[in-house]
Amino acid sequence: MKLILLTLTTAALTLGTSPPATAAPPVRQVWPLQPRPQVVQGFELPAKPWLPGHRGVDLAGTPGQPVLAATAGTITYAGPLAGRGVVTVSTGPRRTTYEPVVPALAVGAAVIPGTLIGHLSAAGSHCRPATCLHWGLIQGKQYLNPLTLVPDRPVRLLPLRPDPSPRAAAPAPQPSPLAERRAGAPHDTSRAGEGTATAIVGATAALMLAGGLLIRRH
Repeated sequence: MKLILLTLTTAALTLGTSPPATAAPPVRQVWPLQPRPQVVQGFELPAKPWLPGHRGVDLAGTPGQPVLAATAGTITYAGPLAGRGVVTVSTGPRRTTYEPVVPALAVGAAVIPGTLIGHLSAAGSHCRPATCLHWGLIQGKQYLNPLTLVPDRPVRLLPLRPDPSPRAAAPAPQPSPLAERRAGAPHDTSRAGEGTATAIVGATAALMLAGGLLIRRH
């Protein structure tokens, strides 16, 4: 009896002091091209599914460059499609697509982020004559921006607050006299009146002087 009690007590102590289960490490995603590529064209979701848009991003690369799986999953397509090589990695309803790619793995292969899935091809590039990788993300039937998968995606910096310094208003342009006359605007006639009076006084003086000279001659 004592042996049984001792065994049960030891088992209870062992269970009570067992280390807690560690949480699974978070699933990471990586850029499909290394080192981090330049984004040549971003994601542009059309307003309607049938309208033109850019359902993915184009990443600058070179022919033959290794293409890596950005997410974990299973290869569900690897082959030609519409004249270019395409690889699709699926994880449940989420799929990431890569094109144009010469596949290095077959359908059914399991991959993790960073697994080599093919090599970049120049045939069918979206960036002709340059070469780039078109990277897409689909959740169910909805196209999403694949840059949301990577932690160090490009960001756009915005000002924290508007500029507090007021900007001086530009002075209003003054219309020219010619423009005023064309528009029928009234103009100053005082100077014109003064000039007319001066001319009349001058003419009267000249006539009086001429009359005096004529009287002296006679």
